[in-house]
Amino acid sequence: MRRKLLEQLKEWKIKGSRKPLIIRGARQVGKTWLMKEFACTEYEKCAYINFENDLQLKSLFLQDFDIN
Repeated sequence: MRRKLLEQLKEWKIKGSRKPLIIRGARQVGKTWLMKEFACTEYEKCAYINFENDLQLKSLFLQDFDIN
């Protein structure tokens, strides 16, 4: 399963007209691990930011954004 999912992400990476990456699934199934593993193996640099654990960053999303 691990290899299959990583291969799917590698295919996403090489697509010329790729859309933003969204990883969805049930709780506690390895989404964060998969994302970190993919980033660390496929990119020279990667950053992981958890908006739930950092109060200053979390506050950025408490505002009501006016799209217009």
